[in-house]
Amino acid sequence: MKKPNRHILRRKMAIQEYIENMTIVHKACNISKNDGGLSRWELANTPDNQAYVPLEEEPQIQIEGINIPDIGTEFFEEVRESYK
Repeated sequence: MKKPNRHILRRKMAIQEYIENMTIVHKACNISKNDGGLSRWELANTPDNQAYVPLEEEPQIQIEGINIPDIGTEFFEEVRESYK
């Protein structure tokens, strides 16, 4: 199984002490009419939460090159001149 996201991890930690005495049974959506309320309740991602995951800054992506074939040669000449 891949690494669970923070929402799954929170629920897994919450039921960990009861896991020996429970059986998990999957029910198809059309059979289970009362689903959704608790499973979609989002918990705050704060340090006091056991499953807190610090948000990372977005990685800086460096642009290596741009290819725009419809630009005229005068644009590229201006760019070349700006580097001189």
